[in-house]
Amino acid sequence: MGLLERLQDKSATVGIIGLGYVGLPLAISVAKSGYPTIGFDVDQSKVDRLYAGKSYIEAVTADELNATKERCLWTIDFAQIANCDVIVICVPTPLNHHREPDLSFVEDTTRAIAQHVTLETLVVLESTTWPGTTEEVMKPILATSGHSLGRDIFVGYSPEREDPGNATYRTQTIPKVIAGDGEIAQRLMEAFYGTVVETIVTVSSPTVAEAVKITENIFRSVNIALVNELKLIYDEMGIDVWDVIDGAATKPFGYMPFYPGPGLGGHCIPIDPFYLTWRARKFDVPTRFIELAGEINTNMPNHVVHRTREVMDMASGRGLNGARLLLVGVAYKKNVSDMRESPAMRLMQLFEEAGAQVDYLDPHVPHIPPMREYGMFEGRSALEQRGLSESGFDAVIIATDHDEIDYAALLELGCPVIDTRNIMAKRGLPMTDVTKV
Repeated sequence: MGLLERLQDKSATVGIIGLGYVGLPLAISVAKSGYPTIGFDVDQSKVDRLYAGKSYIEAVTADELNATKERCLWTIDFAQIANCDVIVICVPTPLNHHREPDLSFVEDTTRAIAQHVTLETLVVLESTTWPGTTEEVMKPILATSGHSLGRDIFVGYSPEREDPGNATYRTQTIPKVIAGDGEIAQRLMEAFYGTVVETIVTVSSPTVAEAVKITENIFRSVNIALVNELKLIYDEMGIDVWDVIDGAATKPFGYMPFYPGPGLGGHCIPIDPFYLTWRARKFDVPTRFIELAGEINTNMPNHVVHRTREVMDMASGRGLNGARLLLVGVAYKKNVSDMRESPAMRLMQLFEEAGAQVDYLDPHVPHIPPMREYGMFEGRSALEQRGLSESGFDAVIIATDHDEIDYAALLELGCPVIDTRNIMAKRGLPMTDVTKV
């Protein structure tokens, strides 16, 4: 029986490499659809937690783990790749310290696949990357397996579109862009993903699919930068940018609302645009618009710190040095625990460099996890909201607007509140001591 037939009757074994915010929800969706599923990760503690039925990601529940446990094998043994008919790569693609793409996780994973892959296997990359990665990076590595690409091994690309915390769209309901390298690979991609998600969108090549993902995130980055800049301009004019956006959003065509904030977080928007700027340099093409957007968004934490200092000076005549601050929300977005590229960590760093003592409140992040750039904060614990009234804070800075926070109680602390998310106004609370930043 060929691979296409095994996909059609769901007897094919699917391997998911990387069990993070993308890979684990995908593995559960694949198992739910009926495929035997092997989840690979280099972290034994993740494997142990999954076997214990304990999820470490909000998008996957303990009930889902239990319901799919008969179809799922979790392992750190990459030799199990030999038992997979489909292999999907969901590993990180960060930037290095020079803001250049770091594809080491993709490359190392592809080498492991090349070492163990067997005939008639579909290999798919889902990690976000620059257009051309599948063709120029993955395929040469897979060719070292000794198998013929396009005849023995088939290659495809399908960009992840996960949105942590989104209650409307989940892995199975988000339209899935897919592309195979060649006609056979395309058919295999359609046969596989067509049984896992509700809607597939086929594009002409993996390079186009890679460009689709980059374009989606650049669109968001540029528009967020625009409203962040408008916020700075309108602040100087005494105009509330949130009121402006709400008014503009009533137009039923030609406008889409984006909202300002303390900076960009998550793995995608702060990082992905730089993949294209790096790639464009190889073609001597300038990317001024994209780079300007990145510059504006990256500078927003500095603006929040500057305005906090100004507000404290006006309120009490003191600056940040020696002040005690409460940072509300350290996850990168509301109602999740995801800390990747969170601007709150940059805020914490800047405030402490200015001499302030910073505590934080976040019901989703009881302890700050290991982070590549903010190791100095690892293990710091969140405060309990019920004990805040006796803490003597000089200012409260709202960085992430989790629903569980008692925002009215923050006003009772009797100190200035710096609101970067407009949550106080949204809740209809008194704005006397609140500054929108």
